[in-house]
Amino acid sequence: MRYALIVLLLAAGSEAHAQAIEDQALDWLQTFVRIDTINPPGNETRAVEFLAGILDAEGIAYETAESAPGRGNLWARLKGGDEPALIMLQHTDVVPADPKYWTDDPLSGEIRDGYLWGRGTLDMKSTGISQLATFISLHRAGVPLNRDVVFVATADEEAGGYYGAGWLVEHHPEIFEGAGLLINEGGSGQQRSKELLFQVEVTQKVPVWLRLTAVDTPGHGSMPNATSSVTRIVSALGTLYQNPFEPRLVPAIDEMFQALSLSASSEWEEAFSNMGRAIQDDEFLKRLQEYSPFLHALTRDTCSMTRFEGSNKINVVPPEAWAELDCRILPDRPSEVFVDELRELLADTGVEIEVLMAFTAAVSATDTELYEAIVEVTGERHPGSRVIPYVSTGFTDSHFFRDLGIPSYGFNPMVVPESEFSRIHGNDERVNIEAFKRGVIDHLAIIATVVYD
Repeated sequence: MRYALIVLLLAAGSEAHAQAIEDQALDWLQTFVRIDTINPPGNETRAVEFLAGILDAEGIAYETAESAPGRGNLWARLKGGDEPALIMLQHTDVVPADPKYWTDDPLSGEIRDGYLWGRGTLDMKSTGISQLATFISLHRAGVPLNRDVVFVATADEEAGGYYGAGWLVEHHPEIFEGAGLLINEGGSGQQRSKELLFQVEVTQKVPVWLRLTAVDTPGHGSMPNATSSVTRIVSALGTLYQNPFEPRLVPAIDEMFQALSLSASSEWEEAFSNMGRAIQDDEFLKRLQEYSPFLHALTRDTCSMTRFEGSNKINVVPPEAWAELDCRILPDRPSEVFVDELRELLADTGVEIEVLMAFTAAVSATDTELYEAIVEVTGERHPGSRVIPYVSTGFTDSHFFRDLGIPSYGFNPMVVPESEFSRIHGNDERVNIEAFKRGVIDHLAIIATVVYD
């Protein structure tokens, strides 16, 4: 690794400021967590104003744009050589948090017991601040770059990105012209029983959000007809429940399971090393779902029944009822094929299927400079660790850029214990301060390896 350059970057920060960059980053993160960007409604312009203030203080030019009132986006560019540009992408919105179930105010940014607490500390304001610290360190160092480095902070990822990354791709495509690499959220370090694994997200299950609607004769609750809008919806949901999607294995997921097998317990080692055979056993799949719903979800398409509405009065049979499904399909076929098969399965129930949202599938290769830099830096800074490609069951904004042909990786080198992942979108979200600080420096080292000759 280019240690001399890393030392130069860190020294540039300490000479100009009393604090080291990782300590500054912690201060920035605490302030960032306290800024309310809960989506809905988002109000990401508040985050833009915060980030803009830091960039102004550093003398870094930037641009901003609102996709709708309050839905702010920001981007800034460090000019470099002729190599394809590197994008550092983050979203500034966070999901809602119910204070009733939190120990402290979800936006408190309190520091206690070695942790910084608050919504967004893991998803993804800590990653966003690591990117900011890297961007500012590169600027302060003043060392010529071999490529442009572009810092992009967007709105609305938690609701699909249509007011953020998707909107920028459509309305400001110049930001991404000439880009050849992108780093975003999606993977991290994870200490397992046998070793430290760094998981780099290279693809994700494809979200297909659907609404089922049924219309039938309304009436009085005391005189039920043979069918109703509600019974049609219930019949459709029952059909889905009774007909789980067939398991199958796609290459990226097979590769991930084989990598996991090297650090798995004896109970799972053999199965993970040959998942093509293991998924043919229904009993194995049941055990896998009990052990890890996440890993089980990688073996098939899934649909979760999340919303349902019928009548607004107990004694009225409604003319219309609906349900919504959060479906996630494996990234090996178009969503249109999946929806057509679902329509055929539910044809006899009399429901209409509307696609609310569907993305396309793409996989980023692992033979790029950025992926290789992740392997190099984590191997040197965390001896004995291993990097594996990772497939996410959730979605991020990376899909917009994979669609553009830009290799995109979800990765923050911060090490997060497996037990902490349940706090993402959950209660009492927090980040370990020492892990965050080390992740800031690791992130800087990775990007420096890519942008300096």
